[in-house]
Amino acid sequence: MLGLRTAYRAGTFRPREVVDAVLGRIAERGDDAVWISVTPAAELRERAAELEDLDPAALPLYGVPVAVKDNIDVAGLPTTAACPAFSRTPTVDAGAVRRLREAGAVVVGKTNLDQFATGLNGGRSPYGAPESVFGGDLISGGSSSGSAVAVAAGIVPVALGTDTAGSGRVPAALNGVVGLKPTRGLVGASGVVPACRSLDCVSVFTRDTADAAAVLRVLAGPDPDDPWSRTGTPLPRGLTLAVPEDLDFEGDAGMRTAFEAAADAAVARSTGFVRTSVGPLREAGDLLYGGPWVAERLAVLQDFLAAHPDGVLPVTRAVIERGAGFSAVDAFRAQYRLQELKAWTDRLFATADLLLLPTVPTTFTRAELAAEPVARNLVLGRYTQFTNLLDLAALAVPAGTTADGRPCGVTLVGPAFSEDRLLAAAAALVPTPVPSTPEVP
Repeated sequence: MLGLRTAYRAGTFRPREVVDAVLGRIAERGDDAVWISVTPAAELRERAAELEDLDPAALPLYGVPVAVKDNIDVAGLPTTAACPAFSRTPTVDAGAVRRLREAGAVVVGKTNLDQFATGLNGGRSPYGAPESVFGGDLISGGSSSGSAVAVAAGIVPVALGTDTAGSGRVPAALNGVVGLKPTRGLVGASGVVPACRSLDCVSVFTRDTADAAAVLRVLAGPDPDDPWSRTGTPLPRGLTLAVPEDLDFEGDAGMRTAFEAAADAAVARSTGFVRTSVGPLREAGDLLYGGPWVAERLAVLQDFLAAHPDGVLPVTRAVIERGAGFSAVDAFRAQYRLQELKAWTDRLFATADLLLLPTVPTTFTRAELAAEPVARNLVLGRYTQFTNLLDLAALAVPAGTTADGRPCGVTLVGPAFSEDRLLAAAAALVPTPVPSTPEVP
């Protein structure tokens, strides 16, 4: 993205040329299951023409093509949440999309996702299952599958996703890009179809951490239309790492070796490290789908499920309807336990600035996910599901590949409002590999 902005300022590229290049790449890839809808070419070229009358230096995202996950409203394009029966066409942008446009971005279209953002594999959609850019039938990861692939494939340099259980980090890891999950409420969620409304975050996909930081500067801030919006004081930077000692890679020796190599390199660049257990974090994460928080998904969709009994994928319906099995007593007991786990987490971050984790413990093919859609989905969220419940921020970055060529990603986790710390630490501790695909155009 930085190269594109520099080219605009130098007059090397014009927005209309970039728009045409993006449309050409979408056409070249054909039916790749990445897009649910694309802004009409005439509208994209009209937007480009408007920008060409403005000063590129005056807008931080001048002419930057952006993809938007299709559970986030874009005025004039359908919002489906990967459910045709749910489809509606908003007349106003979501708060995050409005901020992007005001900064000069060009919204290219809406990307595929796990239906109602329920899933981490990228295959729970009637619009198809995008393949990872690494090929080999590897899953793209979800729920923000299309957004991650759009960036990794070099179609756009920036995409919005959402992240409740890892949906902005798992697909980043499986496609070798950066996935930033900000603190809950730092980026407004107005105009976002809720999954778990108290936990949902708008996330950002980019090709490097500098771009993620630039986009976050545009997105962060109060959203008067989101009652969960909040601000906080950024935490000071620091490079003391907490490194887990009890990781489970599902027997994937290649992924364990790749993560340990990345962890050793990060520790060598850090100012110090401590060893920690991840047991309490995993217990907190298990509350999301194994505890009463799944009822929050049902609270959002109960009426829709009743009115459209055949309109939702069976696996999505099964996950959401499990929420009916939890009582108010269950919810309070889980809240009490979660508070205890938050206290444990506070003590952890009193000894370290950041926690380093594998983003996913292993990879799966699309065929493997189809064979065991629920159990393997939970495996993918093993080291991501706890973050929003514990009010943490997280940044997923690529960390090379396994010996057999599969993507390895790591995640840096920090307390709420530690985004500056995470972005600076990632650049210092886990330098992002150079993307293999060219920047637009």
